[in-house]
Amino acid sequence: MSQTIIDSNFNFPGQISVYKGKVREVYRLEGDLLVMVATDRLSAFDVVMPKGIPYKGQMLNQIATKMMADTQDIVPNWLLATPDPNVSVGMACEPFKVEMVIRGYLSGHAARQYKAGHRELCGVAMPNGMKENDAFPEPIITPATKAEKGDHDEDISRENILARGIVSPEDYEVLENYTRALFARGTEIAAKRGLILVDTKYEFGKTKDGKIVLIDEIHTPDSSRYFYVEGYAERQERGEAQKQLSKEFVRQWLIANGFQGLEGQSVPFMSDEYIESVSERYIELYENITGMPFEKADVSDIAARIDRNVREYLAQR
Repeated sequence: MSQTIIDSNFNFPGQISVYKGKVREVYRLEGDLLVMVATDRLSAFDVVMPKGIPYKGQMLNQIATKMMADTQDIVPNWLLATPDPNVSVGMACEPFKVEMVIRGYLSGHAARQYKAGHRELCGVAMPNGMKENDAFPEPIITPATKAEKGDHDEDISRENILARGIVSPEDYEVLENYTRALFARGTEIAAKRGLILVDTKYEFGKTKDGKIVLIDEIHTPDSSRYFYVEGYAERQERGEAQKQLSKEFVRQWLIANGFQGLEGQSVPFMSDEYIESVSERYIELYENITGMPFEKADVSDIAARIDRNVREYLAQR
């Protein structure tokens, strides 16, 4: 097994604070700088799995970096530099307390809700007569917000977001427009690689001067679901599961092994062989979506490598 980074404890020059999310760890520095470290942690059903996935953080960070570059002409983003394979440095922003989830297909959470008999998700109607993994007539935006207690994501409607004053009407219109533009661009990028961008989520923040920018990751297997174009129609016709590249295959494995993050459930044992298979699936997506071979970084001492690279970058600013 390759060495992984599942936790960090850096003390960068000018460091003010650190926030540790489910996968990323964000260090705030003087001068309104953020250093975001993508760990190898794996989260599913809002639970962090006990073992890290080799090279996962590197893959997520490098996919997000490429996708930020490929979309910066339509939506401004927070990114300034990537001084290490696992690290992004960018502008500090005040994040909006909603995740903008957009779905082009009836899959994942939406499919589970549909199967349970619901025909509305986050206040948005879902047509009758759909099969799992069918395309919606047009993409739907189904936002999520953090629960008041804990770290769990909760569905929320546009109307509720505005009624509760979580986002102003003016800002929310910008978030919706940016979300649709990013999804359209992501769909084009995926199509060129023989993939279908099924659904994804975007997070946004506001800079000190009031500019709304894209933050965090974009079009990665942690934030997005992809199908292969080849064979999609035939599988739908036969009622077969779609071949996909996303974290959904981990969720399905967990469900099959009796875990959905519910009270009283325990995470099933993940063998080294299973962990390696998850890493290989992430590499597969990386190479498919970027069109480039994945080059494994030196993992002999990931923390020391990150610390050295970030310090060198900061010294040159």
